[in-house]
Amino acid sequence: MELAPIQKDILIALINLQREKDRAVKGEEIAELINRNPGTVRNQMQSLKVLGLVEGVPGPKGGYKATGDAYEALSITAMDHEAVVPLFRNDKLVDGATVAEISFTTVRHPDMCHGNIKVLGSIKSFEQGDKVQVGPTPVNKLVISGQVVGRDDTQNTLVFCISEMISLPKKPVKNYARMNIISINIGASIQETARLLVDHGIHGAPVKDNGEIVGIVTLTDIGDAVASGKMTARVKDIMTKELIAVDAETSLYDAVKIFDKHNIGFLLVSFEGVPRGVLSKKDVFHELTIY
Repeated sequence: MELAPIQKDILIALINLQREKDRAVKGEEIAELINRNPGTVRNQMQSLKVLGLVEGVPGPKGGYKATGDAYEALSITAMDHEAVVPLFRNDKLVDGATVAEISFTTVRHPDMCHGNIKVLGSIKSFEQGDKVQVGPTPVNKLVISGQVVGRDDTQNTLVFCISEMISLPKKPVKNYARMNIISINIGASIQETARLLVDHGIHGAPVKDNGEIVGIVTLTDIGDAVASGKMTARVKDIMTKELIAVDAETSLYDAVKIFDKHNIGFLLVSFEGVPRGVLSKKDVFHELTIY
């Protein structure tokens, strides 16, 4: 269905306001949003009603509602239930907006990739050169960043040059945790601990006291101790005692957020409440770079 630009503007504004306010939308509200005369909006609404794209809602709280055909006319998928996919402009969240679709227009070029973002919500504030970020998406936690190179108001779409895409696997951390844990005795010297970590090619390991995990020690901890002249220190003196554990069924995405929140490099992984594995940032980086 071919619609005039003004009709597309009205439908997009109606869908955005209807989604934001969860009620029928008055013509005056649409006119204010698209900077048009209310009389012009009312006249166009009559045509949109005839086309079956809009229906009127009578009463004091009445107004207009978009029909399912309106979504189809704008190539937007209507959903009974939706998750919000955040949209950021210059590192600031765009209130009331969610990303409906992401499409890639170029993927074969070795140095650049362009895409389109169809938005439910206002994109009027976006300008060429703005930094844009989409996500995380609800299923695969995809986050895409780039720079705006164009804006199509008639389709409520942003065109952008993609600089970065990150997606974490959906599998829980139990699939990536190291189960054959190399542990360090709490009374070990920093020299023998360093040798053990280097020999096994690992950055850190849990510390045990009488078979119980009581801390984490890393090569960074050992380096700090040596730099401070603590050559005779024991593991118990330099280990991190605040243990943070996650359940084995925790998603990799949620585990990464915990790494960032606590500024740590290791997590204990618990199976039925018992720590039996270790997940490190290095394990996550390996998972992201195996391809």
